[in-house]
Amino acid sequence: MPAQQIHLVRHGEVHNPEHVLYGRLDGFGLSDLGHRMAAASADAFHEQGVPVRAVVASPLQRTRESAAPWSSAFGLETQVDERLIEPSNKYEGRRSDFTIAKQLKVPAEWPWIVNPLKPSWGEAYVSIAARMLSAVDGAWSSVDEGDVVLVSHQLPIWMVHRSVTGARLFHDPRRRRCTLSSITTLERREGGFVEVGYQEPAAHLNQSAVDLGAV
Repeated sequence: MPAQQIHLVRHGEVHNPEHVLYGRLDGFGLSDLGHRMAAASADAFHEQGVPVRAVVASPLQRTRESAAPWSSAFGLETQVDERLIEPSNKYEGRRSDFTIAKQLKVPAEWPWIVNPLKPSWGEAYVSIAARMLSAVDGAWSSVDEGDVVLVSHQLPIWMVHRSVTGARLFHDPRRRRCTLSSITTLERREGGFVEVGYQEPAAHLNQSAVDLGAV
């Protein structure tokens, strides 16, 4: 019998005092608050008695650090899956306050913004959705019972949400319902995966968190 539920967990707050768009860049681990946020999510599920049988993380530092309290709470080794990684982005390393107006002053970068529906500045939404759904499907069949936790990033998790709910992938990034250390839960039913829950165990910590740097 495969997994009962798949839980998509976003990483905690990242130490990013310069407000850099960090994307896949090395050296961006969790802040002290981020570690507390990750622990809050893991502790909530442990206290609820959720039968977590596997913990899998994106290879980036912030997700592996966010997976650590889950692995500790449930006595598991953290596995790594490249499919859970943050999308590539041509703006990595820039400050997060860049604007379209600033981009228009750099003709060499105009091709980056020619198609926001794709988007043309990074990995296509359809690609992100496909690899994430593949990871979800792989996680579902990776255990004989219980649940699997996948620790990933905001946009990849949001692509899964929009895919399983039948929404178009292009969206307003400001309207993503995927806060730091939030948990989006899926079940497999006839016809495919469906979203059955969304929790914010670290909501009390999010009030003082800085959520910048993601694409």
